[in-house]
Amino acid sequence: MVQSRPSRLFRRRPRPALAVAALTGTAVLLTGCSSGGDGQAEAKGSGEEVTIATNLGEQSVPKAPERVAALDNTSFATLKALGVKPVAVPKGLLPANGFEDWAEDDSIADVGTHREPKFEELNAAEPDLIIGGYRFGDHQDQLAKIADTIDVAPSDDAESGYVESLKTQTETLGKIFGKEEQAADIVEALDTAEQAAVDATDGESVFLGVVTAGKVDNGASRIGRLAEPLNLKNVLGGEGQEDTSVHNDSGLAPETIAQLNPDWMILMDRDAAVAEEGQETTAAKTLVEGQEAWKNTTFREKNQVIYLPADFYVTEGAQAYTNAFQEVADAFEKAAA
Repeated sequence: MVQSRPSRLFRRRPRPALAVAALTGTAVLLTGCSSGGDGQAEAKGSGEEVTIATNLGEQSVPKAPERVAALDNTSFATLKALGVKPVAVPKGLLPANGFEDWAEDDSIADVGTHREPKFEELNAAEPDLIIGGYRFGDHQDQLAKIADTIDVAPSDDAESGYVESLKTQTETLGKIFGKEEQAADIVEALDTAEQAAVDATDGESVFLGVVTAGKVDNGASRIGRLAEPLNLKNVLGGEGQEDTSVHNDSGLAPETIAQLNPDWMILMDRDAAVAEEGQETTAAKTLVEGQEAWKNTTFREKNQVIYLPADFYVTEGAQAYTNAFQEVADAFEKAAA
């Protein structure tokens, strides 16, 4: 059943509670050493604290800290846009493009990945603030022993959904670093692209797929975040799936997708994002165009397939969704012309 088209007048959804507190918290003077866990270095920067809302409750942290460890990959592009150079990152999670300076900078410690974190390297970097959460969410207690650790990562469980919580994350980071105007510009760009995609979609059916281990599987649990605010009908939902389902390599029978016959397909190529140097992978476009079972489907016949950027799986931040929404808007507008 085709969904009714929403009004073109964009009604911005209310911010989740995290955002409200983040925008109303007050700064207080720092009266001594910062209040993190064991082994924490003395906080530097403005000499003030700022109270923010996090996914774990309200928290006071150093304002404009000089030494920041950035572990949440969804924050990387925003931190860079705000002019923040971290002292430590999980270099294995850095996107291949746009972060070469961080990857090659020996003054930025490599703290491993969420699967094999290097806590010793992180501690040696002496951060004043650790931006944790998301993939590093399970390590919160250990991180908090090193320095003040915040979890302001976007979440599917946020009251208004993942995309809205991306906006909240951006505003919160802007507040911490005293870059509220720059953060507002990032949020405005995301709002604009999202609205363009809302306006361009009109109840079309879509299959949200992920390419992993050379197969196409149901990616609704991960990129359903992209379709959720849009006027699209997802032919295969993500109910009962964890977002880690994209790690599976079972593959969805091509005939199943053919029977669903969606108008559009949107694909995230996980293989392209995580393949090691020299590892052979099959590109998403090659898989789609070479699949015999799909030759008579609407999305193949009309070439209505959107391939998200190769690094989308390891970006997933405000800028990544801004670009993805704009890509959807451009593709649908072109098809309707």
